Amino acid sequence: MPYFVYKISEGATALIKNLEKLDEFEGYKDAKNRARELRPELVNDKTLVRVVFADNALHAEEMLMEKREQPIMQEWEK
Repeated sequence: MPYFVYKISEGATALIKNLEKLDEFEGYKDAKNRARELRPELVNDKTLVRVVFADNALHAEEMLMEKREQPIMQEWEK
């Protein structure tokens, strides 16, 4: 399964994200290095660069669009 590098920007609402596939790699190390190259270019922007491991581009986009709950912070973690 390949690694995908995506640029994620804010959409019209908090539930909608704009996804742009930037690259696809067979190895994690190459994908990680590409993401690190791209992140400094987006310093002032509210955009994220993420690496996703998925079967195909559609599955990667589904995983990125998935709403994830914030973890509950325990008392000792504060």
